[in-house]
Amino acid sequence: MRLVVVSAGLSVPSSTRLLADRLAAAAVEGTAARVEVVELRDLAVEIAHHFTNGFPGRALGSALDAVTTADGLIVVTPVFSASYSGLFKSFFDVLDMDALAGKPVLIAATGGSARHSLVLEHALRPLFAHLRAVVVPTGVYAASEDWGAEGLADRIDRAAAELRSLMTALTAAAGTATEAAGTAGTAGVGAAGGAVATDGSRDPGPAGPVPAAKPPVPRGTAPAASARTVSGGGFEVVPFEQQLAALRP
Repeated sequence: MRLVVVSAGLSVPSSTRLLADRLAAAAVEGTAARVEVVELRDLAVEIAHHFTNGFPGRALGSALDAVTTADGLIVVTPVFSASYSGLFKSFFDVLDMDALAGKPVLIAATGGSARHSLVLEHALRPLFAHLRAVVVPTGVYAASEDWGAEGLADRIDRAAAELRSLMTALTAAAGTATEAAGTAGTAGVGAAGGAVATDGSRDPGPAGPVPAAKPPVPRGTAPAASARTVSGGGFEVVPFEQQLAALRP
């Protein structure tokens, strides 16, 4: 199981990266999940070039692949002008439209004032709903006064637990589906019936009554039944040439 963290913090050190690290640590607690961090600050130039030439650079391409193949995401952005940063939005603009479909995502943001806490609901959640991601119910916003205050740690733990549960459930479901598909493939039941033996031959299956061959229809004799006659519980189609031969004098 692999968790990818996307941090759009610009400064060093960054409160955005600090929140991202705390969320990631809580999300993988007690699991064997691997964590990979994508710092958008280091990809700013390549993101801009992608808009002008249509091709990602090597670092940006690796970051896009990491996000696409992740089992879950934590995305954290600073608040600019009451919304996510332009760098944050630009990264997800160059991501393939279907890359996040069905993927668990935890949204988070940092800002200088608690007045911007609704950025999670009016900006981030609609963005990832549009990308068809599965956004966990609890988002985490950290204002400057929240660091060291009561409440932030509880929100981090609650959101991380929701993401961890969703990732674990979806990963287990995917593994079960893969195992079931592999079992069905090895069974080798073909369209013609019977299983495929280990030597590649086809097992005809349990013996049953073999339908008797129908005698040919004599020339000049009308067919005894309609073009579709019941035989062995199914329908048998009489070839057109046979019907035509039966009508000839």
